[in-house]
Amino acid sequence: MKELFVIMVSAVLVDNVVLSQFKGICPFLGVSKKMRNSVGMGAAVIFVMICATLVTYPVYKFMLLPFGVEYLKTIAFILVIALFVQMVEIILKKLIPPLYKALGVYLPLITTNCAVLAVTITNIDEEYTLAQSITNALGTGLGFTLALLLFSGVRSRIEDSDIPETFKGVPATLIAASIVSLSFMGFSGLF
Repeated sequence: MKELFVIMVSAVLVDNVVLSQFKGICPFLGVSKKMRNSVGMGAAVIFVMICATLVTYPVYKFMLLPFGVEYLKTIAFILVIALFVQMVEIILKKLIPPLYKALGVYLPLITTNCAVLAVTITNIDEEYTLAQSITNALGTGLGFTLALLLFSGVRSRIEDSDIPETFKGVPATLIAASIVSLSFMGFSGLF
């Protein structure tokens, strides 16, 4: 139980996928303009990370490893993630159209989010058990969501601030992202 707690806290704070590892930056910068969008993207990413872990773990353990083709894990995981996201998109479109419309472009963006691929590969590289892998996926998803929510708050403050014309837009956003990332450096060495 203690080991799962350490994995969870480490994934959320110490090794935050966005602010410490700098993965998933595109959706971090693109979706974090509004709090509502950040929540939607964060929830979708958490769901996909957990489900991708549930699928890629047995694919690696029972298909790639026994046949000695573990070097194909990246390709196999990308295919699994892409297929899974497409399946989720089709199911949501058919069964829950309001949720599908609310998520809009966020679902296809998850396929190209390298944070989702990173969590599945990390689970294998760290030789986590299935329970540890799911914990890591949940923690990474929560860390991703935390980064989005924090940065959407920062971006709303930037829009209300009187900043020089030269820094408006992308420069101010990148400077703010670097400062938020620096704040997470304080968690390094926690575990």
